[in-house]
Amino acid sequence: MTGGAHGFDTAAALTILKIKDIFPQIKLILVLPCKNQARGWNKTDAETYNTVLSQADEILYTSERYYAGCMQKRNRCLVENSGYCICYLKKNSGGTKYTADYADKKGLKITMLT
Repeated sequence: MTGGAHGFDTAAALTILKIKDIFPQIKLILVLPCKNQARGWNKTDAETYNTVLSQADEILYTSERYYAGCMQKRNRCLVENSGYCICYLKKNSGGTKYTADYADKKGLKITMLT
């Protein structure tokens, strides 16, 4: 499961798509905050996002439209439906930090990539 955001989420999704031929049991499940998440993204990022969406095994939207707090709702959904958390934490604040802390609180095994 990945959240579909720029950066690490997209890199993780693309990696999953690349290795599915070798490990067909792996599924790409996108947990997205809203249906218009890519609104306002540049053309290249939006095209990559749409490619990932078109190849995902499952897409779950936690909200229909963007609202303050929908990203946090998506992050909580990811944690609550996972046994592991693999993340790339660059700073000690923000959404990724919140999600990693929430995953730790929920007892998930956490792998921090550097």
